Amino acid sequence: MSMTAVSTLSPHLSENIAQIVEILGESSDIIIRELGIGLSGEQPTAIVFTDGLADPTSIHELLESLMQFSGDFRNSDGSMITDIPGALERYIIPLGGVRTTELMEHLCDAILSGDTAILLDNCQLALIVSTRGWESRGITESNVEAVVRGPRESFTETLRTNTSLIRRRIKHPSLRMEALRVGRISKTDVAFMYIKGIANDKVVDEVRSRMQRIDIDAIMDTGQIEELIQDEAFSPFPTIYNTERPDTIAAGMLEGRIAILVDGSPFVLLVPVIFAQFLQSAEDYYQRSDFGAIRMLRYVAMLISLLTPSVYIAVTTYHQEMLPTTLLLSLATQREGVPFPAFIEALLMETAFEILREAGIRMPRMIGSAISIVGALVLGEAAVQAGLVSAAMVIVVSITAIASFVMPAYSISIPIRLLRYLLMFIAASFGIYGIFLGCMCILFHLCSLRSFGVPYMSPFGPFHASDQRDAIFRLPIWAMHRRPSLISKGNQTRIMDSTPRKPVD
Repeated sequence: MSMTAVSTLSPHLSENIAQIVEILGESSDIIIRELGIGLSGEQPTAIVFTDGLADPTSIHELLESLMQFSGDFRNSDGSMITDIPGALERYIIPLGGVRTTELMEHLCDAILSGDTAILLDNCQLALIVSTRGWESRGITESNVEAVVRGPRESFTETLRTNTSLIRRRIKHPSLRMEALRVGRISKTDVAFMYIKGIANDKVVDEVRSRMQRIDIDAIMDTGQIEELIQDEAFSPFPTIYNTERPDTIAAGMLEGRIAILVDGSPFVLLVPVIFAQFLQSAEDYYQRSDFGAIRMLRYVAMLISLLTPSVYIAVTTYHQEMLPTTLLLSLATQREGVPFPAFIEALLMETAFEILREAGIRMPRMIGSAISIVGALVLGEAAVQAGLVSAAMVIVVSITAIASFVMPAYSISIPIRLLRYLLMFIAASFGIYGIFLGCMCILFHLCSLRSFGVPYMSPFGPFHASDQRDAIFRLPIWAMHRRPSLISKGNQTRIMDSTPRKPVD
């Protein structure tokens, strides 16, 4: 039976049970327990729950309280009382989170979500008791975003656990959470959290509107939500930030951003986002201020990862006069027996390394790193000895690979890897001039992007002097007394007294 047409409960218990069996099927994990409660068991009752989703301890307490009840459901004239659900809720059921419904669709949704339904004969109302308690993974350290100094907690696959991790860090009454269900079949619980008074109300409304417009069969992870609500669908650059660290999400919300959580996913989305955020690490704010020395190193590593192969191709193919004579002779000697041009040589090596990288990720963790490292050494050495590539190309690809691992956010390394191939092709066709033109096109594209109305390249373009304190540089905490001006439109004061403390004489 389909539940497209909303149906109400029948006053007869047997008809309701038959309808539940017809809708949910005779599944072995749908438990229907019939019993009689009251003074002499005169009130036929049934409880329905899903084994594995409902907490066994809560089910046992509920059954025990119902079966031990010896009260009378009849009035003084012998007729049954009319408000049996209210009597059960007030005097019998020991658990909290009790609500009533008269719709079969709501009843089945609650059963499949881990709640327990109590059905009564001669009553068109059913009680829904909150008994959710399935097995879940414990809170562990993040394997993707490791830090030397900072919290060791990461999000799990349970929505309520993730919201509690955020509330532990922000214990303010202005913290708001709005929940909804997405997916016609999966009915996935989704929530977004923000701090009222700090977050931009227009951005909150836009997030709510985009979430409500999603019409899809199922949502399995935040990555699907990201694709459905992002601003630019055909850009290689991510316009939504994702992380599994609660402290990163809490810090973003304190700047005026909005967190989007999906039940079943350990990654949480953060909007709006700017490009500089992908090159920032949570550890930047836990160590003493180095005025952005490590962060500047990440920008340099990003440029090395993006440009090194293409610059090598351009210089060795078109602009040999840029090299010192000794280095030029050394490269010419190495490439004397190589049968391929520099572009094909770089293309083969880069593709081989990407295959090794993916193999190391997909292989079992115990041998994945060994395969990637040994494979790179063996293939590189064998390729040089066989005369397929030069030793200089192996060095170039190795430096490029090492630099790509410096970026803290994995999602920004993917477009860098893709654009590297594009720049290699342009360099093989037009030399340094093509690289310059390609970089300008990438920069123009970045400046055209928006993330929920916020310019992607802020605070560089448009330029905001006050926000430069936490862009390429990271000034001390006492100097960052205001929140990002384009993110937060409410309370922008982060620290009241921005004067550093001086030692007492």
